[in-house]
Amino acid sequence: MTQAAELALVFEHTCQLLADSDAGLQTWNIRVAHGDRNVGRLRATRAMYWLADNLYQRMTDEESVLALVARQLMTPDDEFTSKTEDFLENAGNLLVIDHLELESPWDEPLIAAALIADVIDRLTDNYFAVIFLRPGVVPGPAGDLLAEAGVLLAAKPFSDELQITDTAFAAVGEATEKVRHRLSTGARFGSVNPWDDDAEDDDDGGDDDALTPRTTAVLALALRQLADQAWQETAALADEPLRRGAGGLFGSLPPCTLHQNDAWRRQMARAFDDLADDYTAQVTIGPRCTAEEMALHLGIRQAKTLTRNRPKLVDQTVKGLPRHPGDYDWEYCSDALFEDHDVLMLFDEQLDGIEDDENPINQSLGMANLAPKDWFTPFYPDQARDPARGFRH
Repeated sequence: MTQAAELALVFEHTCQLLADSDAGLQTWNIRVAHGDRNVGRLRATRAMYWLADNLYQRMTDEESVLALVARQLMTPDDEFTSKTEDFLENAGNLLVIDHLELESPWDEPLIAAALIADVIDRLTDNYFAVIFLRPGVVPGPAGDLLAEAGVLLAAKPFSDELQITDTAFAAVGEATEKVRHRLSTGARFGSVNPWDDDAEDDDDGGDDDALTPRTTAVLALALRQLADQAWQETAALADEPLRRGAGGLFGSLPPCTLHQNDAWRRQMARAFDDLADDYTAQVTIGPRCTAEEMALHLGIRQAKTLTRNRPKLVDQTVKGLPRHPGDYDWEYCSDALFEDHDVLMLFDEQLDGIEDDENPINQSLGMANLAPKDWFTPFYPDQARDPARGFRH
C-alpha cells in the first residue's frame, strides 16, 4: 500500500479580527501534501451554535451542503430537531466534511479515512457530530471516496442524503484506531481490503514479525521513562500500601498488586529496566515473565503517547535509523509481542480473584503466574535472566 505516513495536512483558515460574521461558522480548507507537492484537498466547516445566534440562517445562505445539513438537523430558531436530538448522544456542535479530492495513488478509502480522522482530532472534541454525504449523493469517484471514508469512521445513516458519526461515542475512536491499524498493516503486508475484518490477521508469520528499528527505539525510550518513574515511586512508597484509584505508575497496576511491599516494587522497577535494555540493544525476545508482560503493555501505551504528543523527542530518538512503512504500529506490537493477554484480565473488577491458581476461570483457561508473588517467575527456564544482574538502586 502507498506510504500514507508520508502525507501531511496543511490547515488554512482565514478570519477577520473582531468580525462577528466569522463567529460560529468556520470553514477550513485543508491541503494534502506529499513533500513539496499538493496531492489533494479537503474542506471542513465547523458550526458552533454557542458562538452564533443565527447559525441556521447563515448555513442555509450558503446554498451548499451546509444548507442541506441545516435544513435536516436544525429548526429556523437555531434549535436541533427532535430527530437530531434522538440521534446524537449530546446534540451540540457540527463538523461538516463536504469535499475531498485525492490524486492517484492516494485515492484509497483507508487513506481518506485516516486523513479525515486527523482533521476530526484537530477540529473537534467530544461534543461534535461529524457529517458526511451518503454514498451516491455526489456522483463520481470523489463523492464515493468521501462517503466510504465516513462509513469507515463509524458514520451511521441519518437520512437519504446524510450520514453522521458522533464523537461522544467510543465507536468513533475505535473506528479510527482500526483504520490506522489496517493502513499500517497494508503498508507492512501489502494492500488490504478496507472492508475485510480479517485483514489484520493475514500475517504469515515471516520476517515481518520483527519490529522496525524506529519502533524498537521509541519503545526502549518509553520503557526507560517508565523505569525512571518506577524507581522514583519505589523510593517514595517503600512498603506503603496503595488504595484503588491511586495515581502514579504503581497505582495504575492491577488491584491485586496494590499492597505489595518494597522488595516486590523493586523487582517490578527492574522489569522495566530489563525490557528497556533489551529494546535499546534491538533485542526483541519479548517479555519473559508476568511482570515484564505488564511492563511491556504499559511501555507500548507510553510509546503511543510519545509518538502522538512528543514528535520532536521521537525524532531525536530515531535520528539516523532507517524509515519503514510499519514504523510506530503500536497495535501490531500488542498483537505480536505477547503469547496472550491474560495479565490484562487482572484489571477486570468482575474477575477479582482470577490470579488465584484455585480460581475456576484461572484453571479452565490454563493461566499461569498471575498472582503477584509469581510475577517474576520465568515463563521458560532457559530464558531466565541472570539472577546476579542486580538492581539500578
